[in-house]
This record gives sequence, structure tokens and C-alpha cells, in this order.
Amino acid sequence: MTTAVTRSNHTTSSTVPWQGLLIGAVAGLLGGLFGIGGGIVIVPALLTLLSMERRLAHGTSLAATVPVAVASLATYSVSGNVDWPIAAYLAAGAICGTIVGTHLLQIIPKRPLTIIFISVILLTAVRLLVSSEAVGRDDLTVFGVVGLIAIGFVTGTLSGLLGIGGGVVMVPALVVLFSMPPVLAKGTSVAVIVPSAIVGTLRNRANNNVDLRVGAAIGIAGVVSAVIGSLIATSLSDSFSNTMFALLLVTVAVIQARTLRSLPDSTPTRSR
Repeated sequence: MTTAVTRSNHTTSSTVPWQGLLIGAVAGLLGGLFGIGGGIVIVPALLTLLSMERRLAHGTSLAATVPVAVASLATYSVSGNVDWPIAAYLAAGAICGTIVGTHLLQIIPKRPLTIIFISVILLTAVRLLVSSEAVGRDDLTVFGVVGLIAIGFVTGTLSGLLGIGGGVVMVPALVVLFSMPPVLAKGTSVAVIVPSAIVGTLRNRANNNVDLRVGAAIGIAGVVSAVIGSLIATSLSDSFSNTMFALLLVTVAVIQARTLRSLPDSTPTRSR
């Protein structure tokens, strides 16, 4: 089975290669295990294995995270590992941020934002490795609600712009800032990823920045592995989970740093 991914006009053939199914399986496992959408795997894989144009890869990745996040959410929810009030405030910010991010995808040079993103997640990785006790969050205050909406907005913007689910920001933020147990933070994260990824995909479709066929194939291929990853996550200790997530963040930073070589410094010209 083969596919011809056209580099200039954002179209693909009707078939998806076996590599696409493998991408989905790996992304699903990571999505379930870490409470992320899987875009950190999907975007570079689409660029290298399927030779997709960068904006199309980002939009297609976001579409693929929807079924992965839904499968992960179902597993976390059954185990009681979703903080729904927190998720609601995060989602309010994330949906708005996704709209902004998908718009910025058309006009903003991604190099400065990528550098900032790398710096933040490396600092977060270091913070996660510092031993701290997850005692659970206190009752939400007005400042806490504003903070959650702001975190959601940032993650939604990054989601729309970089094609990632946003869990790499939300999970450590909930663990570090709200003393939330890692497994609960992961379940809450995927609850936010679902609506923001759907909104972002609809926006990308309107801008012709998504291949829904490829995205659906990759996402569906990751459903089973997402459930497996979520089940594994519920059995991990907090300290081991934080260490694994810190290593994931370092990996994300390395992947994003490698993309800097191909990112232009100037503002992209929007195609007509």
C-alpha cells in the first residue's frame, strides 16, 4: 500500500501507507501513557515518512489526535482520573487559544515561538525532577480559575500552531502549580485536548491545512494503543511518572530543536 503526498497543493491519494498505521500506534501509546495528543510523534513522522508540507503536517497531526485523545479519555474517566471542573476551565482557554493558533499558523514565523517553547519545556523537565509531594489541589479561587484559563489559552495556541495536543504543557503545569497527582493531571489533560483538537481541525479544514483521510487513519490506528498506555499510566508511581514525563519533555525539546533548521525566519506568505 502506498501514498503520494503532494507537496505543493495539500492533497493526497486515497490510500495511507503502513507507515501511517505505525505512526498512529506509537502516537496512541504515548498519548495514553502521558496524557498528550501524540503530535510530538505525528508531526515529524509526517514530514519525514510521508513527505508532507509542514503546515499540512501540523493540521493533519491535530486531526489525528482526536480519536487518540477520545480513547485515552474514556480509559482515564472510567478509572476516575479526570478532574472535570479543572478540565472545564482549561478547555475554555484552550478552545480560544486554538482559534488563535490556527490563525497564527497562516501568518507568524514559528522560529521565535519554537525557541521559547523549547526553553519552557526544558525548565519544566528540570522542575519535574525535583522531588515534590502531590497532595492534591485546594479549592479553586478566582486567581486559580484565571490561571487555569491562561494555561489553557497557551496550550491551545501551541496546539493550533505546532500541531501538538498541548498535554506537554498542561500535565506538568497541573502537577507543579496545582499539586495534582500525575495520573489525574494526564486524565484531565486529555479531557481538554478533545474539544480543542476538534475546534482546531475544523479551523484547519477551512484553511485547507489538514488531510482528514490521513489524520483519521493515523488516529484510528492509535485507539487501541492509547487505551493500553492509559491503563499502564494508572499503575505508575508519582515519582516514576514524573521522571518519565521529564524525559519525554527533553525528547520533545530535541525534536523541536531539530525543526529549527527548516523553519524560515521571515513571516510566511499566505497562499491564495
